[in-house]
Amino acid sequence: MKTDPNEPLPPKSPMPHSGPLVGVRVVDLTAMVMGAHATQMMADMGADVIKVEAPEGDPMRWSTEGPEPEMSGIFVNINRGKRGIELNLASSSGKEALRALIAGADLFIHSMRAKAIARLGFDYNAVREIRPDIVYVNGYGYGRAGPYADFPAYDDTIQAEVGLPQLQEMVTGQPGFVATIMADKIAGMAMFQAALLALFHKQRTGEGQEVEVSMFEAMSAFMLVEHANGAVFDPPTAPAHYHRITSPERRPYRTADGHMAAMVYNDRQWNAFVAAVQPEWCDDTYDSLSKRAAKVGEVYANLRRTFATRPTAEWLDLLRGLGIPCAPLRSTAELFNDEHLKAVGFFESVDSDYGQLTLPGMPARFSKSPGKVAGPAPRRGEHTAEILRELGLDDLPVD
Repeated sequence: MKTDPNEPLPPKSPMPHSGPLVGVRVVDLTAMVMGAHATQMMADMGADVIKVEAPEGDPMRWSTEGPEPEMSGIFVNINRGKRGIELNLASSSGKEALRALIAGADLFIHSMRAKAIARLGFDYNAVREIRPDIVYVNGYGYGRAGPYADFPAYDDTIQAEVGLPQLQEMVTGQPGFVATIMADKIAGMAMFQAALLALFHKQRTGEGQEVEVSMFEAMSAFMLVEHANGAVFDPPTAPAHYHRITSPERRPYRTADGHMAAMVYNDRQWNAFVAAVQPEWCDDTYDSLSKRAAKVGEVYANLRRTFATRPTAEWLDLLRGLGIPCAPLRSTAELFNDEHLKAVGFFESVDSDYGQLTLPGMPARFSKSPGKVAGPAPRRGEHTAEILRELGLDDLPVD
């Protein structure tokens, strides 16, 4: 087993990776969505991500229906391009295999609670004994320094903690969750960002380090970008929410034959709209952004009455001609046939043993080191024998 960081790394993944992270090996002990989304982005950007699963598997394998058991659509999407190894980390052989993986890794990432990873014997101090320059990323529900440290966390509970249902109540009259697992995905992106920054530091200095990202802190930072508002001042100058976003009038506009979204926002857009449409309610009450901001509910209500008078297509043509942001209402299913996403090559087709996959690609484009979806998600333990062979542990009885 290699434990000297100066020794050559084991052979890298045979998968056809490309991107700025080619040559980086990631040992991935994440499960569910937050951490898996972070490592999915690493795999897309070229890293050799080795997903370590317990014998019972990642629960997301069963979250939705897929083409075969254990291969749900969500699991397949967020674990694409990774290799899978099944290890029982309660056993001595499972621990030995993981130590061998760590010895040749650049980054170790997990999403267990602190006490759980420590009980297994793979907290930061233990891992850096194996690989002193390792970048070690913890993904928690709540940061270890606070009183919530040992609380379990899921997306719904974190949405509740950071005020999303309360903000939705301002809009709809009823507290509600946002219809996306926002906390998981935002925290996953924060983990990805933090890991890259630590790898950048390591490249400049040779130093590894421990990194901690929590869902609660990541989502609090995300929500307070605009909703901190006047609470950033002492004394506060306004409530801790952005009143334009929480206005009950902020919703899709009904047109004569459907719905659409439109933002007649800055003064140039407003003046162009007024000149073209000449609504009867418009006067100098709304002739500056500051005036409109103070009466945003009135502005939305007045626009709503006006947009109800013409068909959607007519409004879209007019508004786009004036340079005013607008869009029809679409479903998530329609994105798969969107002409713009097709033109930019957003979706990628990937062959797998369980069928042809159409996967959403990367939103960033690199002129010199483009990434791509390296392959399908692994079946449970699919690459166990292959990875053990690379590590020289062919005869290890992994149970």
